[in-house]
Amino acid sequence: MTDWLAEAKAEDIVLLDVRRATYLADYFVICTATSDRHLASLTERLRERTDELAVRANHVEGTPDSGWILIDYGDVIVHLFSPALREFYHLERVWSEAATLLHVM
Repeated sequence: MTDWLAEAKAEDIVLLDVRRATYLADYFVICTATSDRHLASLTERLRERTDELAVRANHVEGTPDSGWILIDYGDVIVHLFSPALREFYHLERVWSEAATLLHVM
């Protein structure tokens, strides 16, 4: 997933191992989009690529104009943010006990 997001020009991609911190998921993928249009594009690309592998999202929440899209794949939850909301919610700080497995600037 992180490779697909990087190919689509997502910024500041972080993969967190949250298994010790929560039962909600095993991993969080967090990244930033540069615009509403980019948020929509990242969401579409991710969903197309996972559909090709017959992996379906359990739940999708948010819209590009809201600045935050959450895609729940069960063991992996993807958070796609606008720059302002990424800074405001700062999930890496909220989940500071999680191990950072990957950080692509």
